[in-house]
Amino acid sequence: MQMKEVLISVTGVQSTPHGPDSMQLVTAGQYGVDTDEIRMTWEETELTGMEGTRTSVSVGPRTVTLSREGVTTSTMEFEEGKKHYFLYETPFGSTTMGLDTRKIRKNLDQHGGVMEIEYTVDVDQAVVGRNRFYIQVQEPKPSHSSDILWPN
Repeated sequence: MQMKEVLISVTGVQSTPHGPDSMQLVTAGQYGVDTDEIRMTWEETELTGMEGTRTSVSVGPRTVTLSREGVTTSTMEFEEGKKHYFLYETPFGSTTMGLDTRKIRKNLDQHGGVMEIEYTVDVDQAVVGRNRFYIQVQEPKPSHSSDILWPN
């Protein structure tokens, strides 16, 4: 798969008893499209609390797989209407969590696009989070000489 440089914006929203809590990351990443899969990757930053971790997202016709390798390691499989389990490993320990995907919306092509996933996470059958993440992928805009700020 041929990968190209893109701008990736990831917004995560977690519903809590105190109201929604959101975080946004805008970063450079790689993006590629094959006949049956779309893949994107980026490096996490200190902002996400996962600095030293590489995140990869593979989008298939029915499933989306989010894999993290590095300081934090996990593989989460999203499939609308199905529950999957995953091992979440951090420097502080590991736990098995349940992932119940409620909705996947995607509009991605060879130039980028958007994807939104709504899901719940549980530990020992107790829901610990109702989450939604939104990913936008854009090709870098070409720079024009008129965009250059010349010193006086």
